[in-house]
Amino acid sequence: METANPVAHDFVAYCVQRHGKEWPALYDEMCWVAGHRLFRGLGYAELRRLGISLSLTHIEDTIRMVDIATAEKQKVYTGKDANSTA
Repeated sequence: METANPVAHDFVAYCVQRHGKEWPALYDEMCWVAGHRLFRGLGYAELRRLGISLSLTHIEDTIRMVDIATAEKQKVYTGKDANSTA
């Protein structure tokens, strides 16, 4: 899962913007947003088709997607890789 679906990426960014990126609060926010279809009318099934499963059995994949999305956002804002020390 090196690159996220752009809509899935936007969903993660939307949830991070609403609640921050601290886990598990972000997971709770993602579930809340999906359950209420607050992001582009997408619910659990639609998000799963885009690559975001909020099932606990696939939580590691979801965490990786969040890490990728937040690292990309950090890179855009700073012009640096989030893992860069310089």
